[in-house]
Amino acid sequence: MKGNVLDLAVAVIIGGAFGAIVTSMVSDVIMPPIGMILGHINFKDLFVSLDGQTYATLDAARKVSAPVIAYGNFLNTVVNFLIVAAVVFLVVRMASKLQKAPPPPAPAAPTTKDCPFCAMPIPIPAKRCPQCTSQLTA
Repeated sequence: MKGNVLDLAVAVIIGGAFGAIVTSMVSDVIMPPIGMILGHINFKDLFVSLDGQTYATLDAARKVSAPVIAYGNFLNTVVNFLIVAAVVFLVVRMASKLQKAPPPPAPAAPTTKDCPFCAMPIPIPAKRCPQCTSQLTA
């Protein structure tokens, strides 16, 4: 039990660090080229103001406490999730391939033997064959 708890703790810590790396990769490496291809769009500044006013940036809208739907941040989070999900899928798939198959069950000890006279199966401790009634030796 203690080993499993320790493994879980290590996984949570590494997962948190991995999440920070993926967040940085999405925000700083993946989304800027996509924004450039789509016409110099900064996904962090994509938002809809719900109060009817127009604001230059999302930070400007938040400074005046304007209600906004920040769908650019949502898109970054979705891409972040998809990358983490793909990596977790690949890690689980590789781990399942690395696990050894359970050994086949040991063959059961025989419970019958063949009668030397009629060749019918009989229980091993039998003294007389129930088929041909022959006396069996040891």
